[in-house]
Amino acid sequence: MAEIKLSKESTARIVPLIQEYFSTKLDSEIGRFDAEFLLEFFSAEIGVYYYNQAIADSHTLLQSQIDSVSERILELEKWTPPEH
Repeated sequence: MAEIKLSKESTARIVPLIQEYFSTKLDSEIGRFDAEFLLEFFSAEIGVYYYNQAIADSHTLLQSQIDSVSERILELEKWTPPEH
């Protein structure tokens, strides 16, 4: 699997959130570069768990849809009397 890499736009939106979290929750300041390095760490080391969960959730949803379509197809089947 390829490394999970965020776009520059996503990084630009997330970094201030990290800085705000450090400020409000941890009563500590973190610079932009440190916040970017932290984001890169989480993306590389922890992002895969979120990615895998999203894949599992997608698989479950897809399987549910396939089961629903299969049931509808069976409902269309015509009853035939048994042969003697």
